[in-house]
Amino acid sequence: MVNEDGPVKAPKRSDATSATTAGAGKARARPRGRPRSFDRETALEKALLAFWEHGYEATSVSDLTRVMDIGAPSLYSAFGDKRSLFEEVVRVYGTRYGSFAERALAEEPTARAAVERTLREAATAYTEPGHPHGCLVVHAAANCSNPEVEQSLRDRRNANIAAFESRIRADVAAGVLPPATDAAALARHTGAMIQGMSQQARDGASREELEAVAEIALSIWPRTGTHTA
Repeated sequence: MVNEDGPVKAPKRSDATSATTAGAGKARARPRGRPRSFDRETALEKALLAFWEHGYEATSVSDLTRVMDIGAPSLYSAFGDKRSLFEEVVRVYGTRYGSFAERALAEEPTARAAVERTLREAATAYTEPGHPHGCLVVHAAANCSNPEVEQSLRDRRNANIAAFESRIRADVAAGVLPPATDAAALARHTGAMIQGMSQQARDGASREELEAVAEIALSIWPRTGTHTA
């Protein structure tokens, strides 16, 4: 198009329009941001409470991502699969919540004193507010269809019984307990009491009620100069 003064030039876009267009192009080209970060220890504690409350089998990956407030990719990246996460949870539980028997065996002068302390502390630990009642290592095995997980938990429970048996045998050898003491049966009785108290706590038994059970359990312990049935 021309006029008397020569060709008419097309109007230039304003600098603002150009900047807006360029900015939009950059926005379209900008890569996605990194996934939201999370506190690993906090997420692990939330997973621990979920497994403790519902057991291994009934706690799904979707349950875990929901309570941990992370996506599945973050869970797998940070903890591996569900079984690997559970194994880490059990280790943390053993250190943070379930080490009272180990401490009692290490610190008390006799097997009986260690068992008495263990049962009394179990009565407290299994009924404390702020977390699920009972013992994760006992409860998480319920209805478990994963043989590796089931065996791992069984091994932990049996290791506790073996530790009590070893301590009882040492007391027999030292003359603290009578020679006729059945160390294996007495240790298994202790294990049965601990596991039973765990289930009773989940069923609503109070600390005082479990302490009364512990008192009765201790009454069958042999003394020096007596014999087991």
